[in-house]
Amino acid sequence: MKPGALLMAMSLLATMMACQPTYVPKERGYFRIDLPSHAYTAFDRPGFPFTFEYPVYGQVTRDSSLMDDNPDNPYWINIDFADFHGRIYLSYKSIGGTSRYKVNKAGRYQDSVARNTFETLRDEAYRMTFKHTVKASGITDSVFLTSHGVGGVQFRVVGNAATALQFFATDTTRHFLRGALYFDATPNADSLSVVNRFLEEDVRHLIRTLRWR
Repeated sequence: MKPGALLMAMSLLATMMACQPTYVPKERGYFRIDLPSHAYTAFDRPGFPFTFEYPVYGQVTRDSSLMDDNPDNPYWINIDFADFHGRIYLSYKSIGGTSRYKVNKAGRYQDSVARNTFETLRDEAYRMTFKHTVKASGITDSVFLTSHGVGGVQFRVVGNAATALQFFATDTTRHFLRGALYFDATPNADSLSVVNRFLEEDVRHLIRTLRWR
């Protein structure tokens, strides 16, 4: 092959190689979630020992454990978010009241009644949160005290745990309310992060507006 023809062939080959598209792996993504504007309505049901404001896109339902005619904890409710497949569980216990527990005696679980103290309810709230350390990569807690005199602790659970947010609120003498946010989905911190941040603001609003009766 003549030098001129060889040079032309090499130039043509270089041009063809330069025109080949460069393939870049597509980053992993998730479905877009359209979030509504934050707006709230009052939960002020007669007979309940507390009131608060909750999102208008949530629905307050009675906890399924209260199907008995004479439930042990009649003020346990949920706030369901159908569009997000999420739920905030709210469990209330009166300090000085009693609760039923399952106690293991000789290999058999039996009902037992114990009096609620602030210390036992507080320790139970910590225990229920920190049982997620198996899946969580970290748990942080922060103390709060609202303008309505409601104090407590909010927990943020980091990682692929079943819950990313829990809290308890109390006046340490009469009332104790525990809340926990869960999703009906496989725990994945990345895919749920947007909704978690969105609903965390709603939980903070619930706490800020919480009042005892």
